[in-house]
Amino acid sequence: MVRFLASTALYLLANALGLLAAATLLDGFTLRPLGFVLSVLIFTAVETLLGPFVLKVAIRYAPALRGGIALVTTFVGLLLTSVLTDGLRIEGVLTWVLAPFVVWAFVLVAAILLPLVLFRKVLGERRSETRTVHRA
Repeated sequence: MVRFLASTALYLLANALGLLAAATLLDGFTLRPLGFVLSVLIFTAVETLLGPFVLKVAIRYAPALRGGIALVTTFVGLLLTSVLTDGLRIEGVLTWVLAPFVVWAFVLVAAILLPLVLFRKVLGERRSETRTVHRA
């Protein structure tokens, strides 16, 4: 249960960082402060729920898309979040093309680095335990 909660918190935080990065880097990508939390929650829920569905459809109808599933899911997540909330607005074709790449890249980097930063102490203790067990 603790692992699930930690994983969920990291995923939410990584998505928040990805959306903030897109808002910072892309002129047509706007996040409103009051709708930011709701936008992150909806974006995360859409990506979590639609990811397996998009993968299944891609494998069946367009196997070449299998490698780009994360980008397709990110695009669909951004689209639905912008439709369902007032907290996220994306304007312009170029912004719609670039936003999934920017969000995906920052979420990927955050998903790799955040556990190392946030759980450094736990990971360090686990390494110490592993070394102790192997020496015994």
